[in-house]
Amino acid sequence: MAAQADKVPGKAWVVVFAGTAVNLCLGILYAWSVWAKELVNVDLAGQPMEEINAGWTYLTNAQAATPFSLAVIIFALFMIPGGRIHDKFGPKFGAMVGGLCLAAGCIIAGLMKSYTGLIIGFGIFGGIGMGIGYAAPTPAALKWFGPHKRGLIAGLVVGGYGGAAIYISPLGKWLIGSYGITGSFVGLGIFFAAVICVAAQFLSWPPEGYVPPGAVATSAKKAAATMGKDWTPGEMVKTWQFYALVVLFIGSTQSGLLIIANAAGILKSAATGIPFFAANAWILVSYGGLVNASGRVGTGMYSDKIGRDKAYTINCMVSALCLAAMPTVIASQNLILLFIVVGIAYWQYGGGLSLLPSYTADFFGAKHLGVNYGLVFLGWGFGFFMARVAGTIKDITGSLDLAFYISAGILVAMVVLCRLTKKPEPKV
Repeated sequence: MAAQADKVPGKAWVVVFAGTAVNLCLGILYAWSVWAKELVNVDLAGQPMEEINAGWTYLTNAQAATPFSLAVIIFALFMIPGGRIHDKFGPKFGAMVGGLCLAAGCIIAGLMKSYTGLIIGFGIFGGIGMGIGYAAPTPAALKWFGPHKRGLIAGLVVGGYGGAAIYISPLGKWLIGSYGITGSFVGLGIFFAAVICVAAQFLSWPPEGYVPPGAVATSAKKAAATMGKDWTPGEMVKTWQFYALVVLFIGSTQSGLLIIANAAGILKSAATGIPFFAANAWILVSYGGLVNASGRVGTGMYSDKIGRDKAYTINCMVSALCLAAMPTVIASQNLILLFIVVGIAYWQYGGGLSLLPSYTADFFGAKHLGVNYGLVFLGWGFGFFMARVAGTIKDITGSLDLAFYISAGILVAMVVLCRLTKKPEPKV
């Protein structure tokens, strides 16, 4: 079945927005700092909480970073089997399995009321659910569209994951206040299971023989740059470009996860003189979610126009400058500047999550994208190290300043690697 030359069928857009809906649930990871803020009290670490949160104990910063970091690495590892599930059984099955695992993890974390429960529920089951579920929507949606729209479509689908914090942060804050930490996890788990199981029914591949429409004015040069050999996973891992993409993913991810894991605490520190913001630090988390999602769509759009490498370079250089300035901005307690620099960091991070699936499809083709992107996505998981390192640095020094400087330096190094990485040429 060939699509019309200038438009895709309506079903293609249904797949895109169903995938966005699935990711809007999987993205609870980005609201983790709302729970971390309630759980962390270094002075009272190990002591029991009272009243509505009776049964829970306070944690250190490093402890609170562990379930988050574990979820990230397991998420990344399970993108590979998730990609295989997508390629073999289809996106509907993968999304449902992932959604149910995440829902179970949230419920386990809530009911166990312990650090161990957070590790098992949020870290392990949550990570598995995110990895399998996230592997389904983006490859399915990209199969419906030509190379000239890869950035935009990837951005729209993964934008749901980034945008999840927009509503989960205030909802989580309200649930914690009304029903406690346990009630918040259990309630969200049930909600996620229902939404994902419904949205998954609308995920599908194009029919056999479907040909995605091309751009109206795609040049021969650009077409050649984005079309070509469909590399199998085995062939892909033998190229140096595969490892370069993994490292580029690590670089763009580490800075974003540093901010995401500490967003609520950053606003609390910068807003000590403004009680409203200090008490409602979830606002920065929700704002970050909005910018994160926007960065995925926006970066995807302009990367389709100017190229993936130029988009990656612009995003990382500007974000590096903002991270380097972060300690000064926090100390100044200028909330306008804080929201600007944090917003740019979120934009860069979100942009990376639309650039790397597009890079993978451009370099290695769309046929095996489920597994191929799952392998490249390992880089996102390895980026977790900065959140864990930052928690340790804060416990030792009392601030995140050194972590911000290290993260900025890594982004600059990634720009150099990006400029050196070009599409692999298949051996004849």
